Amino acid sequence: MRKTVKSLLAACTVAAIGAAGCGTTSENSGQVHAQDPTQACKGPDAHYTIGMSQANLAEPYRVRMDEDIRKAAEKVPQFEVQFADAAKDNSKQVSDVENFITKQVDLLMISPNEAAPLTDVVKKAYNRGIPVIVLDRKVEGDAYTTYIGADNVAIGRQAGEYFKNTLLPEGGKIVQIKGLSGSTPAAEREKGFMEGIAGSNIEVVATADGEWERSVAQEKMDALLKSHPDIKAVYAQNDPMAEGAYLAAQAAGRHDLEFVGIDGLPIPSGGIKAVEEGRLAATNLYPTGGAEAVETAKKILIDCQPVEKTQILETELITEENAAEVYERLNRR
Repeated sequence: MRKTVKSLLAACTVAAIGAAGCGTTSENSGQVHAQDPTQACKGPDAHYTIGMSQANLAEPYRVRMDEDIRKAAEKVPQFEVQFADAAKDNSKQVSDVENFITKQVDLLMISPNEAAPLTDVVKKAYNRGIPVIVLDRKVEGDAYTTYIGADNVAIGRQAGEYFKNTLLPEGGKIVQIKGLSGSTPAAEREKGFMEGIAGSNIEVVATADGEWERSVAQEKMDALLKSHPDIKAVYAQNDPMAEGAYLAAQAAGRHDLEFVGIDGLPIPSGGIKAVEEGRLAATNLYPTGGAEAVETAKKILIDCQPVEKTQILETELITEENAAEVYERLNRR
């Protein structure tokens, strides 16, 4: 009998190393259970509940992401998507994910508010055997099934090269308005931008945290203009913040400044139209990944196919020359 128990314990230990099994490892420990996401697949005849945890709905980009997910999911009759809005509150988003775990959703999608505070609860879901699709913003570590998003370092570099080669080839002082501190795109877009302007005479004289929101950026820009009246341009890490900075400059009578953003949403109030109408000099396309997330969920749950750990979406620089064409093309999808 003792020999049999020892054999069972040994087998359980081996299994725990390779998969979420036997219940020997804490869900929130440092260990990550290897996962075969196709084990969640029940084929085309089953019904699947997907939980989508959104960082906030204050940003137009995130509203569009949810809309893209909803629109794509409507084409998959087996899917029911439940949405949760964390409203920029890390603890609320943790609670939202815990709720999805309790409901035993078949798959979790999440766009984290900040990386570190959401890492453990995402790991908990993953270690429970729930496939996890991380969108746009990352978590720490690799306890998820797949990450879908554009390369934020490359996007920042693209923006920096536009400043260096086109907008300010002779150099000059500029300010940067960053996204929420603690969100991975904020750090990555700054890193890429600094790489893009390297070797130029462009000087970033100040950086402010605009929290990804237009109203916050407008307030911060008002203060930046008073502290740095000799700047020539603004690099904002998303289009709403670029528009907020533009409004502050207009109110201050600074009609000589140039503004560049990121997102390029193909909607009437988005960055592409802001470029067409002359408020922004350029924007950089940052796809939401919503349609790709639903397609990935279909591969995992219905088609029983493996998916890549990282799925990088394409970007492009949008200026006055191509804005109309890009807007029309993106809305044909």
